[in-house]
Amino acid sequence: MMNKLIFGRFIPGDSLIHRLDPRVKLIASFYFIAIIFLANNWQSYLLAGVFTLFCISFSKIDFGFFIRGVRPLIWLILFTVALQILFTTGGDVYWSWWIFNITEFGVQNGIFIFCRFVLIIFMSTLLTLTTPPLELSDAIEYILRPLKAIRFPVHEISLMLSIALRFVPTLMDETEKIMNAQRARGVDFGEGGLLQKMKAIVPLLIPLFVSSFNRAEDLATAMEARGYQGGEGRTKYRILHWHQRDTLVVIVFALFTVALVFLRG
Repeated sequence: MMNKLIFGRFIPGDSLIHRLDPRVKLIASFYFIAIIFLANNWQSYLLAGVFTLFCISFSKIDFGFFIRGVRPLIWLILFTVALQILFTTGGDVYWSWWIFNITEFGVQNGIFIFCRFVLIIFMSTLLTLTTPPLELSDAIEYILRPLKAIRFPVHEISLMLSIALRFVPTLMDETEKIMNAQRARGVDFGEGGLLQKMKAIVPLLIPLFVSSFNRAEDLATAMEARGYQGGEGRTKYRILHWHQRDTLVVIVFALFTVALVFLRG
């Protein structure tokens, strides 16, 4: 189960999306998450969906990876959709009982919320699958550089994010190993009611926390042994370069925004 989680994993490749500057990919991803809220009808969501699939096709990554990115959050998405459907009023009433109502606007908003979640997850997954964690860290540090004027710890924040992204797949693999070991000892994680399932997770969490703290201590010791002192006065091994293709991405997103506003009406 855990090996199907792809958050934080990088898939090497030589596609156009892989070769983009990590700064433009990071900014474009957050920009997409912001402007997707401009969509308010099926035409605008259709445009956003086609645009997202267009971006995914340029990455040359199997679409199954993006479906796996949705699966861990599918219950949260469905729960949010259910709340929208049951508590949004307006339009024709299809079903009503007590405080619950299924109306025309509720169903419409539920579908839009579902599409919005899926598109955001797809675009975020595209960012992590095509950008190495260290390049993502460099992009974050570069974008947050103006905050150094107010003594904001830019380098430390980017380092923490980089380490977190780097060790997400490692922790998932470690969780899979512990679960297999517990199953070999007779633990069934899917048996019984909710309380029994929660009790079955305890033997999984304790060794996982111990392993995580040991790994963090080993990493801190290795950094200290190499004389790591932070970002001040350090040169960069990876130099970020802006190319014409990065400018083209900015233009494409600008045109996408104009089209989205036009379809919004």
